[in-house]
Amino acid sequence: MLIAVAVALCAPPALARDKIPLPKPRPAEAPAPDDERAADKPESDAPPQAEAAKPPPSPESKPPSACRLALTDAIAVAPSIPDITGPGSCGGPDLVRLEAIVLPDGSRVAVTPAATLRCQMASALAAWVRTDIAPLAASFDQRLAALDNFDSYDCRGRNRVFGAKLSEHGRANALDLRGLKLANGRMLSLTDRATPRAVRESVLQSVCARFSTVLGPGSDGYHEDHIHLDLAERRGGYKICQWEVWEPLPAIAPLLPAARPAEAPPREVADQPADREQERAAPQQGDPEQAEQREAEQAPAPPPAKQATKKRRRTDQRL
Repeated sequence: MLIAVAVALCAPPALARDKIPLPKPRPAEAPAPDDERAADKPESDAPPQAEAAKPPPSPESKPPSACRLALTDAIAVAPSIPDITGPGSCGGPDLVRLEAIVLPDGSRVAVTPAATLRCQMASALAAWVRTDIAPLAASFDQRLAALDNFDSYDCRGRNRVFGAKLSEHGRANALDLRGLKLANGRMLSLTDRATPRAVRESVLQSVCARFSTVLGPGSDGYHEDHIHLDLAERRGGYKICQWEVWEPLPAIAPLLPAARPAEAPPREVADQPADREQERAAPQQGDPEQAEQREAEQAPAPPPAKQATKKRRRTDQRL
């Protein structure tokens, strides 16, 4: 027994290995283990949590709109700005900062200050200035230099009334305009009665044909010193054009009256105090009888005498 154990221990390693059973080799058609499937899985099959963790695309990666492609540097200086979202319903997409409008001759009409608008509103303003307003300024033998911007994007209610419906300014879809500045420095205020009436009427006809809403003097009391323009969408394409072009104020009357014509009849001159004193002193120097007569005429008349007969009768009846 001891000899058999010693022989087994002293056997070479090859004999011991041949006696230990080994597993059969894995068939080629067998499915791969879980570890190998996880290693060979492509990145596109990642769990949904990884896809949700990806950052949203930046605004610069958004494709430009048709309006943005049409509003080139040859028409306006209007760089794109990020979309504005909120508060509430304020803001909007496809926004630009309208800094200047380029005329067909290459000159620029500045928008002071620069206006934050939707691309469609900026494009409509550029077309209006290039087609209608630049030729109007040329009628004064001057070049149009700037637009006086009173307000553009502003998250507020209509007419700045608390609780009112959201204004088109809150959607970056409106512009308040005060006047047109010429190259010689002259400002044509659109609400000033001193501005020629023909100019104001020409601007009125052009803006009412191009914009959905036009509000000016005489509309609602909130637009007496500027013109409101917007592209609000209404049912049936309904438009609002309310702007009274007032007549110029009358000339101020002169401080002094006009010279009296020579052929005018003489005026009746009131007696002066010195003349009255002379009249009073004149009777003292003249005839005394005339002085007494004048004093008698000026003295108040005595009261009428009472009827004595009626009084006596009453007295007799009492007795």
